[in-house]
Amino acid sequence: MNPYITAILLFGLIMGTTITASSSHWLLAWMGLEINTLAIIPLMTQNHHPRAIEATTKYFLTQATAAATLLFASVTNAWLTGQWDITLMTHPIPTTMIILALALKLGLAPLHTWLPEVLQGLSLTTGLILSTWQKLAPFILLLQIPCSNQELLIILGLMSTLVGGWGGLNQTQLRKILAYSSIAHLGWMLLIIQFAPSLTLLALMTYLILTTATFLTLKNNKATNINTLATSWAKAPLLTAATPLLLLSLGGLPPMTGFLPKWLILQELTKQQLPTTAVLAAMTALLSLYFYLRLCYAMTLTMPPNNLASTSLWRLPPLNPSLLLAMSTIMAIFILPLSPAIMALLHL
Repeated sequence: MNPYITAILLFGLIMGTTITASSSHWLLAWMGLEINTLAIIPLMTQNHHPRAIEATTKYFLTQATAAATLLFASVTNAWLTGQWDITLMTHPIPTTMIILALALKLGLAPLHTWLPEVLQGLSLTTGLILSTWQKLAPFILLLQIPCSNQELLIILGLMSTLVGGWGGLNQTQLRKILAYSSIAHLGWMLLIIQFAPSLTLLALMTYLILTTATFLTLKNNKATNINTLATSWAKAPLLTAATPLLLLSLGGLPPMTGFLPKWLILQELTKQQLPTTAVLAAMTALLSLYFYLRLCYAMTLTMPPNNLASTSLWRLPPLNPSLLLAMSTIMAIFILPLSPAIMALLHL
């Protein structure tokens, strides 16, 4: 793709998210979401592959449905209450419709079925944008909506953590595994969004760092399924040694960075007199941890002579290390000791 066109599309992504984040009117927020969707569609189809076209079509139809539902709900709210302001959602029916529309945009369970299929048809770079940047605008709107129906958010969050852990167990494609990982992490954020918004922001920031490092690592190794992970030791030994720490951080094991938001979320749920929800969320995290351990095993404890499904490379490709990969990997592994400063900054 022409670099000027790519720059314009990336500018459209940034502008759409900025419009949504800075608006207090539902029409402006809807406009920002639409700009965001239209800007990423050419990036998704740049490979000109039938699988990419199929994924783009699914993504466009899903996002158009969610945007139409959001627009209808905001108009209904204005008709019932006379208010277009995002923070003045008082009627329960349009509020519930908007939450479900944003859940469809994010890929939360049970509205998640499009996300693994779409992510599987994209390149790792576009998949990184879809898994990180495209989550910001809907989450900004979710943080602003005053929702009195806390049961809906807890049900959506628990279903997302369960589906995200259960769905990734029998997957062999790395992009589908990362899609289910995204669903599980977003479920953790939704569990706590009404009780501690700053804690949701911390979990979102941690998720963005970990997912960026994971996608860039897989892109550096040109890995798309579990079998190709077995040859990564020959391409980048140091990166292969650091990747299990990164994957265990995604799983939320101490003393990695991913342990911090999960521990604080469980603590806050217990403070809010929701011990059953905390126990269920913690048990669903074990499901996610299982397929992260599968990836660690395939990458570090399996070599091509013992794994007939993959063969060792006879010519090593040139390495293209990036500053973003190095920074995100270091932050994903070593940021936990800075947690007191981060918590003080967010006033947790």
